[in-house]
Amino acid sequence: MPGMPTDPTVPDRPASGDDTATPPAALRRADLAKIIDHTLLRPETTGEEIVNLCTDAAKLGVGTVCVAPTHVYLAAASARQAGKDDEPSFAVASVVGFPHGTGLTVIKAEEARRAVADGATEIDMVIDIANAMDENWRAIETEITEVRLSVPPHVILKVILETALLPDECIAAACRAAESGGAEYVKTSTGFHPAGGASLRAVRAMVAAVGGRLGVKASGGIRTAPQALAFLDAGATRLGLSATKDILADIPV
Repeated sequence: MPGMPTDPTVPDRPASGDDTATPPAALRRADLAKIIDHTLLRPETTGEEIVNLCTDAAKLGVGTVCVAPTHVYLAAASARQAGKDDEPSFAVASVVGFPHGTGLTVIKAEEARRAVADGATEIDMVIDIANAMDENWRAIETEITEVRLSVPPHVILKVILETALLPDECIAAACRAAESGGAEYVKTSTGFHPAGGASLRAVRAMVAAVGGRLGVKASGGIRTAPQALAFLDAGATRLGLSATKDILADIPV
């Protein structure tokens, strides 16, 4: 079993980020918005809240909303309604095996397939975390491959590693398994595990492992603009945020 990392962050605290980090040069609000997954995954979320999420997403110009499988159809309809010239205003991502990753691979694959049928064009799947703790990278690669094969090639697959549980060498191995399995992104965390959410340590390890071949999504506990910028400076190419409106308000137009 891998040793515990040195800087875990729990969900009720902000993500572990250096607020003094230098932000990416000339980043503007619209640029940041396009790489945000505007997220609402609380289990008690209502349809009205999803509609409000999507209304905000269109106003803020975010690239993607991320919702539970039960809300994909509503979010996709909202994206089409807010769009122009038959183009949806934003993409819709959904989660698979969320939040614990303990579902059977066949169930994860079917969950992904149904989400795409309902209008999702991006899938964020949680790996079987126990396999990562056991360093069973072949099993992780196999389940990622099965989910990848269950959806069309144009669908973006992001793989959630729950990095707060893993030391850097295991993060690197998990990233290699995700790449071999056909993922387009690796992602830090669900934001629901008590071990913590995103950290700069984890993002840097992920960036080093994928070498620009995959995208890196930082998610879990990012609540301020300085934190968001610090994660981008560390190499993240996508951000999962629920405090999107407040964060964007602090970025220059």
